[in-house]
Amino acid sequence: MIVSSTEKSIAFLTEMLNAASVNQITALQSAGEARRLLLERDFDLVIINAPLRDESGESLSRYIASKGIAQVIFIVKSEYFDAVSAVCEGDGVLTVSKPVNRAVFWSALKLAGAAQNRLQRMKDENNRLKQKIEDIRIIDRAKCILISHLNMSEQEAHRYIEKQAMDMRAAKRVIAEGILKTYEN
Repeated sequence: MIVSSTEKSIAFLTEMLNAASVNQITALQSAGEARRLLLERDFDLVIINAPLRDESGESLSRYIASKGIAQVIFIVKSEYFDAVSAVCEGDGVLTVSKPVNRAVFWSALKLAGAAQNRLQRMKDENNRLKQKIEDIRIIDRAKCILISHLNMSEQEAHRYIEKQAMDMRAAKRVIAEGILKTYEN
């Protein structure tokens, strides 16, 4: 997504993104439009060319970056660069000074891509760990049911679930869910 109040900068940024093999580009001219669209869909990269029609763009860039929605490249006038980058970089916003040099923009684009890849790997790992924790919770609930209903020890309940999983060639979670359905109803 490109957010810029001028057609000239939208054309320049679109050209740069096309050169980087980015094909699906949405161009908007205000922060309000961007906020509304971000409620409907996600973007991997958002480029904001300040100032925008309805705000400076700083709060939009910080909002997007803080939500983890996308990587953000924020383009600001050179006289504001130091102050804005000091505030925005803490939120993970890549700040680029105007006039935009093609080589610098290309580097910022590469950095944003690398950061997005790293963030995606972390999200995937986080989801995997959440799933593992949920599996453990369900298995532990099933063990508790076996202990209370069948007077098994914790080790016997654990071994029972493992053996059933091996014999049925199913995940321990599936066996545990079956136990929960049987005894909780």
